Amino acid sequence: MSDLTNDIVLRPRFKIDLATDLESLKKNFDRTSEPPFVLKRLDEHIYLRFRKEHTNFWSPQLHLELTSFEKNKSTIHGVFGPNPTLWTFFMFLHFGIGTLFVILGIFAYSKYSLGNDITLWVVGMFFLVVLWFALYAIGRFGKSQGKGQMKQLSLLLEDLIQNLPRS
Repeated sequence: MSDLTNDIVLRPRFKIDLATDLESLKKNFDRTSEPPFVLKRLDEHIYLRFRKEHTNFWSPQLHLELTSFEKNKSTIHGVFGPNPTLWTFFMFLHFGIGTLFVILGIFAYSKYSLGNDITLWVVGMFFLVVLWFALYAIGRFGKSQGKGQMKQLSLLLEDLIQNLPRS
């Protein structure tokens, strides 16, 4: 598994190639979860997260997708991320800020082409850019707050697949 120290990506991804068939890999994840973790498997999708009493606002979860395109070769694709509700809210805010930026840009251009003052529109666009950078900084802060729990989830995954042959 690759190192989790990537400072740019808010949702680190990784890939693990294994020399085992998909069915035996799935069986490896059919264990009961041990505190403080919750393990849920839905076909080829596995979700590893912390129990409610061990979570905070920034607690991460690990989503794994199991794939196999050859006999006795499987791949685990993993994504660390925040609670899906929190991630959706952040994406909604980013989309809203981008939409408002485009709208203000259209108004500024039309006012400028008519020879009117566009100071208010440009100030609004600048404020939205500052707000977007603030959202990004908040996301980075949240990632740093959850880094310890990300390492715990990573160690749990390594423990679950330790006896499987790597390819």
